[in-house]
Amino acid sequence: MDLKFIKKKIYTFVKIISTMLITSAIGLESWNIYAVITNINVSSSLNPIFWIERFAIMSHFIESIIAAFYAPSRQKMPIKYATYTFFVGTIGLLELFDRQDEY
Repeated sequence: MDLKFIKKKIYTFVKIISTMLITSAIGLESWNIYAVITNINVSSSLNPIFWIERFAIMSHFIESIIAAFYAPSRQKMPIKYATYTFFVGTIGLLELFDRQDEY
């Protein structure tokens, strides 16, 4: 098998999973905020899950800021690419800094 083919398949799989997980994390955090506002008791056993999803959201947010900063140097729209990178994560940054597009 060709290495580029494998890389493309893995990237596609990771992008789909990452988008689903980040969307779920946003929904979970929204539910947690709603529960706090309306005084609904949330099980303390969910606290580790909340911390993991907050870490994921913050790391994706930092990656999207980096992507927005460097996108114009790669002839890409900053807001559009930052949003894309927020949902797909590190793969978005790897695609942004891939040197194959320049040749």
